[in-house]
Amino acid sequence: MKTIYCSGPLFCPEECACMKTISDVLEQEGYRTFLPQRDGIEAYVLRAEKDQKISQHLFQQIKTSMSKAIFAFDIYQLIECSDGLVMNMNGRVPDEGAVAETAIAFAIGKPVVLYKNDHRSLLYGLDNSMLLGLASSFNYVTHFYDIPKAFACEFKHVKDKFPYQGNAIPFNVQKIVSYGRKISRFLDVIQFFKLKHEDEYLDRLQQLLNAFSSSELNDKEQNHNETS
Repeated sequence: MKTIYCSGPLFCPEECACMKTISDVLEQEGYRTFLPQRDGIEAYVLRAEKDQKISQHLFQQIKTSMSKAIFAFDIYQLIECSDGLVMNMNGRVPDEGAVAETAIAFAIGKPVVLYKNDHRSLLYGLDNSMLLGLASSFNYVTHFYDIPKAFACEFKHVKDKFPYQGNAIPFNVQKIVSYGRKISRFLDVIQFFKLKHEDEYLDRLQQLLNAFSSSELNDKEQNHNETS
């Protein structure tokens, strides 16, 4: 069973609903999916942002400290855990994070499928060539149900092993993936315990922050020892 990374905007209910539909359609066709709003650290941050009990100042502190963790965890999921990526291009301009994720997927040789049913574009009715070129078809699909078909076609032409994995990945990216792997293990532990009350996710968020801070300190100590 192949895993598809679902990349796209998730900052309002409509965007989240669209991303969930993309994930649902793929799962109905036998794929696993990674959906950041459901499976990533983004779920904690988005809920914290909406919580009226958290001051704007405190949320900014949380957001800043979580940025590195979100980046590392998503890169880990993309590079080590996913077989392909679908990008939701809808919006006045494509989501910046999705553009970065899609470019990374392309660069490491993973199949990319672009989805868009939004008629807006930047170049007089044409989408940016540098974005369209990330998909081998140099085009996008316009209906949810065409996404699994597009991946079936892509996987017929892809090798079993991608050109950039393990030690073949640049060292700075290896470090990010390693950090993301640690975060993944920690998330597995805290998600094992089901939340009994709505407020408990804030405790989980604090656990994440503490764990990430500790992990960063351990990484710094390890790097110091290696260079001493």
